[in-house]
Amino acid sequence: MTTTSTTVPRIPFPDLAARIDGALILPTDDEFPHAAQAWNLAVPQRPRAVLHARTAADVVHAVRFAIEHRLPVTAQPGGHGATTALDEALLIRTSALDDIWIDADARVARVGAGVKWGQLQSALDGTGLTGMLGSSPDVTVVGFCLSGGLSWFGRAHGTGAASLRAVELVDAAGTHRWVDDSTDASLMWALRGGGGEFGIVTAVEIALVPAPELAGGRLLFPVEDAPRVWRAFAEVTTVAPRELTLFASVLHFPPIPELPEEIRGRSFCAVDAVLLGGTAALEALLRPIAGAGTVLRSTIGPLRPSTIGDVCEEPVDPSPALTGSGSLVSLDDEVLTALLDRVSDPACGLMQAQVRHLGGAFRDDPARPAACGRVEAEYMAMMLAMAPVPEAIEPAQAAIDAALDILKPWHGGPLPLSMLGHHDGADIAFAPDTLRRLRDVKESTDPRCVVRGNFPVHGSPAIR
Repeated sequence: MTTTSTTVPRIPFPDLAARIDGALILPTDDEFPHAAQAWNLAVPQRPRAVLHARTAADVVHAVRFAIEHRLPVTAQPGGHGATTALDEALLIRTSALDDIWIDADARVARVGAGVKWGQLQSALDGTGLTGMLGSSPDVTVVGFCLSGGLSWFGRAHGTGAASLRAVELVDAAGTHRWVDDSTDASLMWALRGGGGEFGIVTAVEIALVPAPELAGGRLLFPVEDAPRVWRAFAEVTTVAPRELTLFASVLHFPPIPELPEEIRGRSFCAVDAVLLGGTAALEALLRPIAGAGTVLRSTIGPLRPSTIGDVCEEPVDPSPALTGSGSLVSLDDEVLTALLDRVSDPACGLMQAQVRHLGGAFRDDPARPAACGRVEAEYMAMMLAMAPVPEAIEPAQAAIDAALDILKPWHGGPLPLSMLGHHDGADIAFAPDTLRRLRDVKESTDPRCVVRGNFPVHGSPAIR
């Protein structure tokens, strides 16, 4: 009897380690499990090696090494949107690429790939400007914009992806270059919301937007008030100005000692708000919502660019959570009743069920050509369930799926990559013609699929 065996070619990682200023961590190193772990602890990652880049030159060396040895390569400063698509890749951590340069007169910022929104926003205090950030200050500017970017200011200015003016990247040929619409229009179109598989990004230049006055915060109610509060939320969003963005949530906090006593094991209803305007104007807009229930706590007040990320009180420490999202064409009484009947009881298995108001400029043609173009949905629902141990992943996902299944009759079209769950595919985020165009760009810029993103447009991360 004849037997055959397949061996994995030996990759000479010491050669790469000798070329870089940063650190290369291999599976044989004690620190590898921590180095390979994403921010989302519920998604296991199994890269071939982890490279902590100290400079953009380290990224160039890493990509050229990957090309030479037919090894997929990817970038990840943290891993909020982690998926298993990065398995077997050379994983580049870009956290050390943290330069920030701001031209307030031109309303432009240039930031390294490791810069988080909280860092950039702190640098914008006092400028009268803000970036197009979302709810978390811990997400990087680059990751947010490459994956679409639903911003607090999207109703007034569109997606975060459309704010990309230029991108510095190492392409699949190992060339380090700046690209913009004048030098490579097709690639820039794909980079604006098409994901992270069109090059390893080392820096971006983004447009900033005027914010001479900002207000926002959270209104917290007993969970029993959710039907009245959410209906008031729906009514306010039908007449809300583009400068106002609102989220409505049901929150179920587990009875664990790590949580403060006042929320431990309890459930609440919350409405989060951010306004490009003053506190008095925001309080007036929120009056119907505040009057719909018993306000247990209010943080409504003036904001600075650096405090916008505090509104939703999202954790910045790594967490084991699964998420899933769905779009909605409307938020009428029928959909509200169906959703709240499912998510108001802690037994639903969710920690959070949230509806975000979109519309406004999200529905306009983007300011710059973008793969993440118009978002047609008027609302978006996002479900979050904790999975602190592997055995909890399946029931957590089932709880998310059950809630989203209820919303299918009101489906409002694709949502950006940043809102996908870890098991979703790129086909969910893009219309068929957009996905075909993204595949064409991938074929023309990286025919061997050297560069890998969280959501491969071909559906397969394998190098060719």
